[in-house]
Order: sequence, then structure tokens, then C-alpha cells
Amino acid sequence: MKRRPEDLVVFLGPSLPVGEARRWVNCHVLPPARRGDVWRALALRPRAIALIDGVGEALPPVWHQELLAAVEAGVAVFGGAGQGALRAAELAAQGMVGVGQIFEWYRTGMLVDDSEVALRHAGAEQGYRPLTVPMVNVRHVVTQARAARVLNARQARTLVTVAERLYYAERTWRRILDAERPSWSAATWGSWEGWFSRGVEDLQALDAQACLRAAAAFLASAAPVKPPRGGVRTSLPAKVRRRRLEEGVAVLAGRTVSSSQVLAVLQQEPDSAALAEAGLRRALLAGWARSLGLEPTAEEVKQAEDEWWRRHGVRPPDREVFLGACGLDGPGLRRLCEEWALERLVLSHAARLLPEGPSREEALASEARLQGRWAQAARGVRWAQRRRAR
Repeated sequence: MKRRPEDLVVFLGPSLPVGEARRWVNCHVLPPARRGDVWRALALRPRAIALIDGVGEALPPVWHQELLAAVEAGVAVFGGAGQGALRAAELAAQGMVGVGQIFEWYRTGMLVDDSEVALRHAGAEQGYRPLTVPMVNVRHVVTQARAARVLNARQARTLVTVAERLYYAERTWRRILDAERPSWSAATWGSWEGWFSRGVEDLQALDAQACLRAAAAFLASAAPVKPPRGGVRTSLPAKVRRRRLEEGVAVLAGRTVSSSQVLAVLQQEPDSAALAEAGLRRALLAGWARSLGLEPTAEEVKQAEDEWWRRHGVRPPDREVFLGACGLDGPGLRRLCEEWALERLVLSHAARLLPEGPSREEALASEARLQGRWAQAARGVRWAQRRRAR
């Protein structure tokens, strides 16, 4: 099967130049991830996502719920090097795959602070070129200097401490060494200068390469994505649902339309109030059913899903595109149909769910009277009686 670049979506910023990433693997590169970007990236229908860099400080960072949504949608999610290493350590138990030394440091608890991977970098027009040094790179270089006997244990510890005291946006090798050099002997400085000038490893770049290789190997293997540990969630917290509605997209002919724009159009429709009331009624009934401990069987959910496809007349080959136009993915449709199946479950057992609960006939009569259709039916009955009497 021919691979599309979008099969692997990579969020990349200062850890590795975009051109280098594309030399490693055929991929679709996006800027460092911010909140909502992973949800939006799912509209590209990737098979794998490599989260390497993300924004921080002034902008909202990528949310854990987005990454969980990707895992639940059957996308293999890899993380390494920068913010991806931190998120992978936090979500390893939920199925995100961590790659590299920095991920291992976070996973084992050697590192806990997200500032360890923070650095100042240039803007997109300059390829997010790093302008300062992240602490993880300082730790890696100092460890190598210690192994090469350039620094002794005390000098290595002190150099790390000096780097830690510098604000990440001001942490450069020049500032670190200017602060520490007066305490070193001429021999130590000469040894360091000779060793350092030959070039030192960039751990974040190495881990970013490893992350890309792991994602590329997964795609090449055609291995199935492991299902999320704990399964796909059948319901989501209100905060997650609302934020995804705000930040989601629909895809039409390869172009995205924001969910907030679609919602604004729907709110102007003449039947928008009826649509909203129907949605509220279903959500409340499903919520009540869950509170009673009711849940639909897998077969009942499948029946609801099959009926949804029949109602919309969508052929199997066109289903993925139709889901994209609806701003849905597989897990989203299943959650919707699970709610629908719960609503049906409640309605079919209405007479037993409340003391003196309503029968189906009572419900038909009351709704017909509310809509004025009772009188219309009564006139029909009377008209039929007259015809028979003639």
C-alpha cells in the first residue's frame, strides 16, 4: 500500500531541523504542538503521530486528553526528545510509546520537571533554531565529560548546578562556562576547551531522530496498533467534550472547517432549538440510564451504528470521508451510538423504570395531544365512521 506523508504526522520545533526529519522519514511535519493541535491532526487520518516538540509558557500546551483520543482512535502515538518525552512518560500506561534517553529519565523519575526540556528558540521563519541549551543537554554533555575524565565528579556536579540556576531562556554554554571557569584550574580549562571544541552531542536531536526511526519502523512493519489499555472510554468528562467541540474540525475535500464555525451556522437554523432539545433529551436519558447501572450490549451499540449508516445512505468505501465531514472519528461515532442505544434501552423499559411508569400507548397519546395530532386523528376516525354508516 502506498504511503502518504500524512500517515506519519510529526510535531517538530527546535529539537531537529524539519529538512533533517524529512530526510529520515517521509512524514507530514507540523510546528511544535499546542493545545488542540493533536485533535486537529486526527483529521489528516494519520496512522502514527510523533510528538517531539510542543509549546509552553505563554501558549497552552498539548493536552493529555488529545493524545488519549489519538490512541483510542487507533493511531500509534510516539513521544521523545522534548515535550513528547514528558507526555510519553505520563501516558505510557495508556498506550503512548516513549522513545529515547530523555523519555527514560522521565519514566524512571530521574527527571520530573518539564523545564528540563525547555529552551528558547527562533521563530518558524528561521526553522525554530535553538538559541539556548535545555538542561537535558547539559546533563548529557557533563556526563560525557565525566566519562572522558575531562571533569571530576565535583566539577561535573557544580557545572550542572550552575546551569540549573540560569533561567532557561538565558541558559547558553557561554553563560554557564563564564560562571564556572574562575573556579577551574588552567589544566581543567585547557582539557575542557580541547574536548568541547571537537563538538558535543545534542541529546534532544539524537532522541528526536530515534523517535522518528521508531515511528517509521512501526509504519514499515504494518503492525496493528495495540488497543488502548483499559479500552476506549464510553463517555468523556464534560470539560473534554466541550473543549473538543470548540477546537475540533470537519474535513471537506481535504480542507478543514472549524467546529465553532459549523456550530454558528447550525444555531441560525429554524429548527436549531428542536435539534438541541433532541440532543439534550438523549444525553439526559443516557446519563440517567448510566446512573441506574444500565449499559447497552455490544450488539445493541452495533445495531445503532448500522442504523446510523443506513439512515445516511453511506457506502462502506465512503464512510471514513463522511465521518471526517461530520467532525467524527471511530471512537466518537461509537460513543454517540452508545448514547443512542442507551436512550432506546430506557424508552423500551419506560414502564418499569419508574413507579407507575408510562406505557408506550400513554406516551403516544400525550405527545400526539401536545403536537395537535390527536384531534387530527380523531377527525379521521369520525370521517371513516360516517363513510361506513352510509
